[in-house]
Amino acid sequence: MVNDLAAKSHQEHYPGEVIRFDQLDDHRFLFNCQNGVRLLLHVLSDKILRFRYLTDGPLNPDFSYAVPADATTRLAPALVEFREKPDHYRLTTARLICIIQKETLKTRVLDRSGTVLSDDEKGFHWEYDYDTGNDIVKMSKQVPPGVHYYGLGDKPDNMNLRGKRFTNWGSDTYGYVKGSDPLYKNIPFYHVLHQKIAHGIFFDNTFKASFDFAAERADVTSFWAQGGELNYYFIYGPTLLEVTQEYTLLTCPPELPPLWTLGYHQCKWSYFPESNVKEITSGLRDRKIPCDAIYLDIDYMEGYRCFTWSKQHFPDPKRLVQELADDGFKMVVIIDPGIKIDPEYSVYKEGIENDYFCRRADGPLMKGSVWPGLCNFPDFTAPRVRTWWAGLFKELIQDIGVKGVWNDMNEPAVFEKGTFPPDVRFEYDGHWASHQKAHNIYGMQMARATNDGVKQFCYPNRPFTITRSTYSGGQRYSSGWTGDNIASWEHLWLANIQCQRLSISGFSFIGSDIGGFVDTPTGELYARWIALGAFHPFFRTHSSGDHGDQEPWSFGDEVTDLARHFIELRYRLLPYMYTTFWQYATQGTPMLRPLTFLDQHDTETYLRMAEFGLGDNLLVCPITQPGAEGRWMYLPRGDWFYYWTDAPTSGGAEVWATADLTRIPLFVKAGAVLPMQPVLQYVGERAIEQLTLHVYYKNGTAESVHYDDGGEGYAYQDGQRTVRRFTVAGSPQELVLTQAIEGSYQPSYATYRVVLHGLPGPLTAQADGQDAELTTATLETGLTLPSVIAPVGFGEVRVSVAPAAGEKAEVAA
Repeated sequence: MVNDLAAKSHQEHYPGEVIRFDQLDDHRFLFNCQNGVRLLLHVLSDKILRFRYLTDGPLNPDFSYAVPADATTRLAPALVEFREKPDHYRLTTARLICIIQKETLKTRVLDRSGTVLSDDEKGFHWEYDYDTGNDIVKMSKQVPPGVHYYGLGDKPDNMNLRGKRFTNWGSDTYGYVKGSDPLYKNIPFYHVLHQKIAHGIFFDNTFKASFDFAAERADVTSFWAQGGELNYYFIYGPTLLEVTQEYTLLTCPPELPPLWTLGYHQCKWSYFPESNVKEITSGLRDRKIPCDAIYLDIDYMEGYRCFTWSKQHFPDPKRLVQELADDGFKMVVIIDPGIKIDPEYSVYKEGIENDYFCRRADGPLMKGSVWPGLCNFPDFTAPRVRTWWAGLFKELIQDIGVKGVWNDMNEPAVFEKGTFPPDVRFEYDGHWASHQKAHNIYGMQMARATNDGVKQFCYPNRPFTITRSTYSGGQRYSSGWTGDNIASWEHLWLANIQCQRLSISGFSFIGSDIGGFVDTPTGELYARWIALGAFHPFFRTHSSGDHGDQEPWSFGDEVTDLARHFIELRYRLLPYMYTTFWQYATQGTPMLRPLTFLDQHDTETYLRMAEFGLGDNLLVCPITQPGAEGRWMYLPRGDWFYYWTDAPTSGGAEVWATADLTRIPLFVKAGAVLPMQPVLQYVGERAIEQLTLHVYYKNGTAESVHYDDGGEGYAYQDGQRTVRRFTVAGSPQELVLTQAIEGSYQPSYATYRVVLHGLPGPLTAQADGQDAELTTATLETGLTLPSVIAPVGFGEVRVSVAPAAGEKAEVAA
C-alpha cells in the first residue's frame, strides 16, 4: 500500500485556480482556490499589504508576538479600489497596485506609476513534513537586475545580502566569525532596493525560517519556514528609511529609556567580590573616566541561583548598591532563564508548586544543564508565568535598589545540547505550541517578563533591560548587544555592520562588547573600538575574565587617555543621542543609518558598509585596521564639516579623513544644529548651567531638532517635555538661526552658547533684534570659534558677515 502522507512529504504543492473571492470588510479580501488553498489579503494602509496563505482547515486565530493587536489601529488606507478582471483581480490603494492571478494565485505589487516592485516566481507553495505534521511553507519571488537586499537583524556578514542565504534559529554562538549563521536574534524582516525604490518584507513566522537572497538561483529570492503560516507583510517606502519606519511602528518602538542608560557602562565576567567592584568604580572615578553603570555577571549569585546573592562575596548588597549610587553608579545584574533544581531554593519551589516550568510532550519537566547545573525553565509564553517572573524582581529592584537587568542564555541555550528538544510544549498565550514554534520567541518573552518586573518596581523611574536573544518587536522590551564576540580587528568591523543592520531592522538600542568578549585586545584595538562604541546607542565594555583585564586603564596611560577622550565626547553628545532616541521612539527612525539609507539615489552607496549616520546630522566611519593614520571613505552628496578641523567638504565622492588614535572619522552635516552639554562623570552629577548649540553654516536652509524631558520618569507623557526645532538659513552675507518651541518642560540651564562653524570674520550678531556680543569659544577639538550667548527661549539669532570679510577657507578634510 502506498503511504500517501510519506509520498506527500517529498512533494511541493501549489494553489489551485481561484474560484471565488469574498470581501470580508473594506480592507480584507479572501481568495478561495479549488483545492482549498486561501489567500487572505489585508490592506493595512496605503503602503502596507498583508498576505496570509492557508492550505487547509479553518482560518487560524490571528495572533502575533511581533505585532500587538492594537498596533494597526493607526493605519487606515485612504483609498481601496477592488476590481475583477477576466484573468486577475486588481486592488489599488493611494500608493500601490496589487494584482492576484486567478490561475495560480501569484501576486504582483506595483507602485502607482506602474513600476513593478515585487513579482512572484513560484509564489506560495508548500511541502508536507510527515515527521512534524507541519507544512513547510515557502515563497519565491523574481530577482530583477540590479536589486539589492538589506536588514535581517544581527547577521555577521556584508551589509548587502544579495547572493547570501541565512537561517533564523536563535543560537548561543560563542566566538562567532564573519559568516556564522544562525546567531542570537531572529528578525525576519529585510529591505529590497530596486530602481532606487525601496520596499520591505516582514515574514511573521516564529518557526525556524530561512532566507535565500539569490544564492541558489541568481534570478530567484525566497523565504520559507518549517511550520506555521506563510504570513508576510509587504511594506512600501519608497525610501529605505520609510520602510524601517513603517516596520518599526508596526512592531512598535520602545518607550524612552532613562538618560543614564545612554552613558558609558563597565562590565566583566565577573566583578566579584564586593571589594573588586569597589576597586573598579573607584578606578573610574579616580581617573575621571565618566561612567553610569557597573554590571555583575553570574558570580554575584549563590551557586548561580537567580534572584540570590552570594553571602561570601556580597554580604550586604543593599548597602553596596546604595554606596555605589552615592557615587553615581547604577547597578545592573544578570538574570538567566535556567532555574536550578534544588528543593531548598524558593524560586524553584514556587515554580514547581505552580507548574510554571516547561514540560516535554508526555508530561515530564524539561531539564537541561546550564551554569547552575541541572535546571528547569519557565514557560515565558504563559501570562501567569510572566506575572510570576515579574514579581520576582521586587527584592532586586525595589528593596535592594538595582537599576537594570541583563538577560543572557535566553535563545534558549542548553549546555552540550544547544537548546530544548523539539517536543517541549509551550502555552503560547493560549495557542499551545511545540518548541519548534516557540524557540525563536523565547528570549523575547523572557525580556518582556523581565521588563514588566523592572518597570513595576522601579516606578516612578523608567526601566532598563538588556537581552541577548529576541524576535521582531522585541525592541519594545529591551536593549541588546551582539553577543560573544572576539577581540579582533575583524570583530571591530563586524560590530559596525551588525549594529547598523539591527538598527535598520527595528532594534536600535544596540551595541557590542567593546574590546571583544573572547581573547584580549591590543591597546590600539581597544582604543579604536571604544571610539566606535561612543557612537552606538548601547555603550558598554564587556569581556571574559579568562582573558585578562579590560578596563579603560588596562592598556597603559596612552590608551586610558584615549578612552577618557571618547567617553567624554559621548557625554557631550548625550543631548543629541537622546534626541535621536526620541525620534526612534516616536517616529520609528533607525538611530544608526547605513550609507545607502542616507542617499539611495546614489548607486555608489549600495555596496559600501563602513560609513553610517547617527541620527540626522552625524556621519561616522570607524578605523578597522591596525597602524592606520586615517582612511578613505565615501561622503554622501551635500556639504559636510570634518568635526576635528571644521574643514568644509563636498560629498558625492571619496575623501581622505586623517584620523590618528585621538580621532574617529566624524563629519557634521552643513546646516546642522548640534546640541552638546558639559562633560559629567555621570548623568545627574550636577545641574547643567548652559547648553552649547554648534551651528554649522549652510548656504541654504536646514532644520534640526532637540528633545528634552529631564531624562527620567514619566512626566513627559503628561506634557512635561520640550521639542525645540531649529532652522538655519544661510547666505553669503549672513546666517539666521530661528527656534520654534513646543512643550512646557523647563531645563536647568537658562542660556545657550551658540558656536558658529564655517563663518568667516569679522561678524556681528543680534539675538531677538538686540545687539549681542560675539566672543570666542575654545572647543575640546582645539578650535577657537566665534560664539554668542542667547537665552534658552530665543526666537532668532542673526549673524552678519562684514563686507570686508575674506573668502571662505579652502575645503579639505
